[in-house]
Amino acid sequence: MSVPDKSIDSRLLSAAKSEFLKKGYKLSSLTDICKEAGVTTGALYKRYAGKEELFSALVSDTVQELTEYVAGIEKTDLTNLTDRELYHSFSMPVENTRKWLRFLYDRRECFTLLIRCASGTRYENFHQDWTEKMNLMDYKYYQEARRRGLVEREITAEELHVLTFSIWALCYEPFLLDFTWEQFERHAQTIHHFINWYDALGFKKPE
Repeated sequence: MSVPDKSIDSRLLSAAKSEFLKKGYKLSSLTDICKEAGVTTGALYKRYAGKEELFSALVSDTVQELTEYVAGIEKTDLTNLTDRELYHSFSMPVENTRKWLRFLYDRRECFTLLIRCASGTRYENFHQDWTEKMNLMDYKYYQEARRRGLVEREITAEELHVLTFSIWALCYEPFLLDFTWEQFERHAQTIHHFINWYDALGFKKPE
């Protein structure tokens, strides 16, 4: 009785990740992936319906973790925050930025697949969808600060979207440039000094 080769899945996923990162989803070949993994296409199709399902198997956990991250913040009842807590939520301290970048860096290959290699998959709009989620969250915080009279400048959701998009770009562009973690640590400092929500929105510091 033959023993099933339990290494096939890991070999397929490793080969697929390498192929997708090198060529992007559209130009990647299942034949080349199978060749690199040392398996037949029949063995692949016993496990995955096709190329997109293979891509999804690589990124779905990261997408779920990012979704849960946002969901956790969205559950925050802003009316329970003090004025000072709401004010400081816009400060983007270095340590918080570093933790966020570390979260992404620990998933860097799968995250890079999402932002650079997903064209042609169900995740091809991930970047835009994620930015919009972040924008809706930022605007929710802005509206609460505005309601309390903590910000002087009136800004639309569309205008804030431009700012949110720019901030998000500061986080994902280093992955496209293949930053080392040491570079990311310095980048966290740069982001902190570069972004000033207080001036942009006309915040008044609570007493």
